[in-house]
Amino acid sequence: MALHYYLDFEKPIAELEEKIQELLEFSTDTVDLKTEIARLEKKVEKMREDIFANLTRWQTVQVARHINRPFTMDYIKLIFTDFVELHGDRKFADDHAIVAGLARFDGEPVMVIGHQKGKDTKEKVYRNFGMPNPEGYRKALRLMEMAERFNLPIITFVDTPGAFPGIGAEERGQAEAIARNLCEMSRLRVPIVVVVTGEGGSGGALAIAVGDRILMLEHSIYSVISPEGCAAILWGDGTKGEIAAEALKPTAHDLKEMNVIDEIVAEPIGGAHRDYEATAKNVHEAIARNLAELRGMSLKKLLEGRYAKFRQMSRFQEES
Repeated sequence: MALHYYLDFEKPIAELEEKIQELLEFSTDTVDLKTEIARLEKKVEKMREDIFANLTRWQTVQVARHINRPFTMDYIKLIFTDFVELHGDRKFADDHAIVAGLARFDGEPVMVIGHQKGKDTKEKVYRNFGMPNPEGYRKALRLMEMAERFNLPIITFVDTPGAFPGIGAEERGQAEAIARNLCEMSRLRVPIVVVVTGEGGSGGALAIAVGDRILMLEHSIYSVISPEGCAAILWGDGTKGEIAAEALKPTAHDLKEMNVIDEIVAEPIGGAHRDYEATAKNVHEAIARNLAELRGMSLKKLLEGRYAKFRQMSRFQEES
């Protein structure tokens, strides 16, 4: 994992941890600073707990985008076994922004699909910053249909700022690819569990997020547009993302309250990036529990439930 990167609102924590590091360097057998170090460490943990228990929506957006946050490949390594990546849409190319393949979950075969961002500059470019082209969504659909043929549950990991808006992507049918995924996922005859792990941006996220259970990490976001994009449209000023975030209500707690998602998966204090293993353990437990419930349903009940879930997913307000 990369060195820890502190967000703006974590600066008080950064200053204390820097002081702790200095005391550790000065501490010797003759100069015992253990008591003071322990006091400061306790103070840091309390401060981190207080800050992350009271994040604003904009701060949650920042955590969801943290450069050290675990991505799909991290979850695959920590939760699944025998992963075999499958490539290509059989029409144009293999999109590296979507990782997909066969794996075993608690010994049972499944199909796992997810967005993949990059850890460093080279990988970010290779993965197109987690923004799929239409061939990525067609690859995902091809493998979801394969899963249906072999009666394999589908597990998806959502983490994208949105579908790639380039000219080539539009020419190759970006909107059609997303729309087709929405249509076909709604009627796949196998259980689908979706986990929003970071950013769930617009149709680029929804194209692999039509499922029977929608789980969301505590400090992830899920919205029809990024706060900056929303601000640019409404006020012609993308720097007003903080104001837009309040209006969008993109956090897990907002969406659970509105019944858009089914479950919030807890993160370690300070965010998923601070402890990959603990985060993966929580995600594993949530997937296993929901998958067991879905496997116990008849096919008729499964499909009817999925249909009803998305039909009811709306709110409106009447004004005179």
